[in-house]
Amino acid sequence: MRMIVLDRRLLAAMLLVANLWFCCAASAADIYDAAVARAGRSADDRQRDVTDRPADVLRFSGIRPGMQVLDFFAADGYYSEVLSYTVGPKGHVLLLNNTPYDKFVKDAWKDRIARQHLKNVEHVTVDPAHMGLKDSSLDAVVMVKVYHDLYWVDPEKSGWPKIDVPSVLDQLASALKPGGLLLVVDHSAKPGSGSSVAGTLHRIDEEFMRKDFESHGFKFVNKSDLLRRPEDKLDQISFQEPMLGKTDRFVYLFRKGG
Repeated sequence: MRMIVLDRRLLAAMLLVANLWFCCAASAADIYDAAVARAGRSADDRQRDVTDRPADVLRFSGIRPGMQVLDFFAADGYYSEVLSYTVGPKGHVLLLNNTPYDKFVKDAWKDRIARQHLKNVEHVTVDPAHMGLKDSSLDAVVMVKVYHDLYWVDPEKSGWPKIDVPSVLDQLASALKPGGLLLVVDHSAKPGSGSSVAGTLHRIDEEFMRKDFESHGFKFVNKSDLLRRPEDKLDQISFQEPMLGKTDRFVYLFRKGG
């Protein structure tokens, strides 16, 4: 009888542990949906959610509460806001732009931070050549539809300067902690095109991108078909009609070695 009682107690304890594990796992999975469903997000952002699927993308990235995250060339801070809710009060989001990006969005990030009381989001305007990021200070870097801009040059019309890409990637690698995550989402270009259409179609070849990051100390972790659009012929400008919100996009996750 004593053995039976002990077995029952052991079984009850095992069930309790299993239930606690299940609840914790569900909560961890739900933080991304909760961040996107947060009250007060704008109608424009919610419309963008349909094509950008930020909850699914961030779930794929593995970014968690408490992390220190850089939203690189964050523009108006669409992703910075969702990241703010994801990392929570113990985390921090660095909303980083260069001067042309701030001008392009007319400092819309400022209204977003104030309106949504994003106390854990900090905006910084930098020269990409000297970003001033502290070594091993970041748990993750997010680059959403902006990697191709590193290869865009248009100083006369838009004021967009030539960027020293190796320097930028080295600075990001130095700023990440060993094992830190780097998420890249961008518009697909035709295979073999490299960076040749970065300034015309605002797209980039994903294999070129992968080799670029791997050559700067990043290790490939995984990729996702979340934002694939196989009907996209990869030959039209990404940011205007008829392709606005309809481009084929790759989603890659890297990890800093070490």
